Amino acid sequence: MEIKFGTDGWRGVIAQDFTFENLGKVALATALHYKSNKKIKNGIVIGYDGRFLGKEFAEYVALVLANNNIKVHISDKISSTPMVSLLTKKMNAAAGVIITASHNPPRYSGYKLKADYGGPALPETISKVENKLRLIMNSGRSIQLKKDLNELQKVNFIKYIDMSKIYIDDIKKKFDLKKLESSGLKILHDSMYGAGMNILTTLLPSAKQIHAEFNPSFAGVNPEPIEQNLSELKQKVVSEKFDLGFATDGDADRIGVVDEKGNYVDPHRVFSLLLKYLVEEKKLKGEVARSFTVTDIVEKQCEKYKIKLHTTPVGFKYICELMNERKIILGGEESGGLGVYGHIPERDGIYLALLIAEIIINRQKSLSDLVHELEDEYGKRYYKRIDQHITTKEKEKIMRKFTPTLREIGGYVVNRIETIDGYKYYIKNGWLLVRPSGTEPLIRYYAETDSLNKTEYLLNWAMGK
Repeated sequence: MEIKFGTDGWRGVIAQDFTFENLGKVALATALHYKSNKKIKNGIVIGYDGRFLGKEFAEYVALVLANNNIKVHISDKISSTPMVSLLTKKMNAAAGVIITASHNPPRYSGYKLKADYGGPALPETISKVENKLRLIMNSGRSIQLKKDLNELQKVNFIKYIDMSKIYIDDIKKKFDLKKLESSGLKILHDSMYGAGMNILTTLLPSAKQIHAEFNPSFAGVNPEPIEQNLSELKQKVVSEKFDLGFATDGDADRIGVVDEKGNYVDPHRVFSLLLKYLVEEKKLKGEVARSFTVTDIVEKQCEKYKIKLHTTPVGFKYICELMNERKIILGGEESGGLGVYGHIPERDGIYLALLIAEIIINRQKSLSDLVHELEDEYGKRYYKRIDQHITTKEKEKIMRKFTPTLREIGGYVVNRIETIDGYKYYIKNGWLLVRPSGTEPLIRYYAETDSLNKTEYLLNWAMGK
């Protein structure tokens, strides 16, 4: 079988394709790629989230790396993706690895690779690791482990570290936690049985949390902080009179937000609220990066602030690349992952939650009022995304009607077309984006317009309904 890294690492079904044997080969490919890296003397950082066999998979990666003369710093407990990224940067390590399948169903696990700067490894790095992996798979080479965990610990090739403490200490330097704690703001965190559990309540003891225990089944709900998965959070925010509710995904790099009325605040509004605050209140100067699927309100904001806006293909690694090259004050995607200047070039759900709390306190307005303020300024937008699972043959047939020369969609005149990642058709007061998956028999449809009916109509037209 072929193992391929998608937009955010390699993911597979546990015991089907995500096996110890395949994982060992991915770890060996990582070792072979990094063994000549000038920072390899500082080792590689490894973490794991709360999925089934996470600790065991992480320790197996550590064994493979250490048996190939690479020092390993491994988390002593469940850890988030932002923790691994932060530790990789702080320790000046060659790379970081986290065993996670993010928001995927419980039967999945995965392998994310982080670079020395504390963010996703760039596409060219992933490509080089995949080339090494292909050679290993084709050779039929098996993984040889001459030394066990105890032996490697004794010679300091494998060290267990308290990642959460180092992460918490870092966050304490970036926020006025005393001000947040004394404000009386009531916060509820749904960690979705993921790696964000117990972190916010350590930083802000007055905060409360739900779904914050080890449960590799995620209680039957995928750990993805989208509206349909947050019904309990929404209900509790209202019934127990919280000012802010938020959820983090399985590896705590993405966020879902709920206002004091129990309304879901989608990632597009979160992006816009953060941008408004960073520019108008924090007076940050720089540029902005967004993935191709993010609301055009961000475009209007950047025009108003006279800020350069970069639009990238889907995948935070492209935004991270810009954050390393330029002064990007905010970069993000429609899935709830955003990176902020002054932190690491990485998505971080806990950091974002604290920043949103800071906005509410400093602006002295409720979250719902802040959202209404934004809508009054830029107009109300209705955004929707649908994933259509189909056969490869059907996918090819559907995609034939979408071309870079289409001049009308569903009776609406197309004003312009962008093809950064799929086909994005701009009409008056809206747009439709069609993105076929490169790895699955799947088409993703996105639409944003000035009315819900119009948005749904465009999506139905695109899917041939």
